[in-house]
Amino acid sequence: MLKMSRAAFLEKGLPFILSVVVVLADQLSKAYIVNNYPVPDGSIITDVFNNGILEIIHVRNNVIAFSLGTSLPAFIRPALFIVLPLVVLVFLVIYYFISADWTRLQRWAIAGILGGGLGNIIDRIFPPGGTSGVVDFISVKFYGIFGFDRWPTFNIADSSVVVCVILWVITIFLMPQQTGKEKHGR
Repeated sequence: MLKMSRAAFLEKGLPFILSVVVVLADQLSKAYIVNNYPVPDGSIITDVFNNGILEIIHVRNNVIAFSLGTSLPAFIRPALFIVLPLVVLVFLVIYYFISADWTRLQRWAIAGILGGGLGNIIDRIFPPGGTSGVVDFISVKFYGIFGFDRWPTFNIADSSVVVCVILWVITIFLMPQQTGKEKHGR
């Protein structure tokens, strides 16, 4: 059995506050959109700065990022969009706790990824407002970069995953890794 000191448990457990904050912010923002704009028709709800750069709309995503999985049969989607991500998140949490090699910043990034992943899985298991699909509502003008006039619509969970993955990858390449021996002074 894995034994961990109270200090080590707190150091590893504290970042999960970010996971909880991300899930709450994500679910509350989606609930606001669903309750106030229940029809997910993709119409502009508001142009935040009145210049078309940032718009709030209500759409539902029944596939994954960038419409991947559109051609998959409906009976396969739950396995790929719910079960597989849950398995990955469980593995990530287990590895998170048994590994002493990650820095504090990397642990916070992993917690942000976990929170974002859970936020979208919640939508897939318990569809808000009874309409299937993940609630997406943030639309950003992308000026033709990568062929997108607008970036695909996203939500707070998506943002958390993307930002935290980028942060985690940057720290892997730019920050020296800390081994368990170095961390505990052995």
